[in-house]
Amino acid sequence: MDIGTGLALVGAGIAVGVAGLGTGVAQAQVGAAAVGATAENPKMFGRGLTLMVISETIVIFGLAIAFLLYTKA
Repeated sequence: MDIGTGLALVGAGIAVGVAGLGTGVAQAQVGAAAVGATAENPKMFGRGLTLMVISETIVIFGLAIAFLLYTKA
């Protein structure tokens, strides 16, 4: 394994790790707000769930980038 392959794999790990960290921070804020809104108005459950899914896509993008880097390595 040469240095370029190693750096690509490190980049893939960083992509997934940072994306996961960002998603965790986003979901902490959105989740708390969604639970509070649902407690006040049960009709808000769908909106809260939608916002949770939107923040989850950040990890999916990080995983896609990691997969692209892994296949190039």
